[in-house]
Amino acid sequence: MAKRAAKTDKSPPKADRPFAPGYGIVGAEDGKGLLSWAWVARKMNHCRTFWLATIHADLPTGHGRPHVMPVWGIWLDDAFFFSTGHKSRKCQNLSANPACTITNDNGEEAVIIEGMATPTEDPGVLERVATVYKKKYKMDPRSIKEPIFAVRPSTVFGFIEKSFPKSATRWKL
Repeated sequence: MAKRAAKTDKSPPKADRPFAPGYGIVGAEDGKGLLSWAWVARKMNHCRTFWLATIHADLPTGHGRPHVMPVWGIWLDDAFFFSTGHKSRKCQNLSANPACTITNDNGEEAVIIEGMATPTEDPGVLERVATVYKKKYKMDPRSIKEPIFAVRPSTVFGFIEKSFPKSATRWKL
């Protein structure tokens, strides 16, 4: 029996408008003003420091409090990869609840990614992550022997302040 070829369709996710009552955002039936998925990749690739938001794991005292810290990371294969110490608050939080939000550092041209962080252990993926990471930060994230997480987006938001609300875009993956 012949093997089926792997799906190679890399079509970008469908863009639409986010639900944000009171901000003047209207439908995008004609697609006018929507940002492209390539725009997201450019913004993520050109950002050096990102913001990672997690939920405190120290219940009952945490009561779902947010925790935000800067991280280095890379955008690869439509996912965000970053490393953090296994004893860090970020890692403890993600171990208890993998839901997180990542943002770039530019509020004037913002990308906001919601997803679940999972440890990356596949040697092939780690090698590819290390190659891109070394080019960007001049270091191999594997060298610190700490977890490397992948955040595969479930929802991504993007907007350009100067053209808001016409540029407000959402992608559901």
